[in-house]
Amino acid sequence: MRSPWPERGLGGRSPALEDDRGSATAEFAVVVPAVILVLALTAGGLSAVGRQVRLEHGAAQASRLAARGESEGRVAGVVAAIAGGAVASVSREGDLVCVTATAPAGVPLPLPDLRARSCALAGEP
Repeated sequence: MRSPWPERGLGGRSPALEDDRGSATAEFAVVVPAVILVLALTAGGLSAVGRQVRLEHGAAQASRLAARGESEGRVAGVVAAIAGGAVASVSREGDLVCVTATAPAGVPLPLPDLRARSCALAGEP
């Protein structure tokens, strides 16, 4: 009579279990690109966040300059120097001078353009 249990191969393991050699390598080959992709997306996202912070800082500086009566060229130059962006608009709203600045995300991800707006109290004319 034959035993219902499979025969044991070398080392007391069944022959079916001996065929899984290389499976760790295959799993590793699938996991590594996924981990690299996640790390690259995280780095790109952090880069975009950093650029947004610089854009907000540039818009704040530009609104202060515009409120003091500086030229639009100087206002745009500050945003370009700090964040690599451009001034979309300079508007006056009551006692405030507001600057809206935009910049590309700067990463190869499908992100919308970055946008920041800042207002400063206008100086005496």
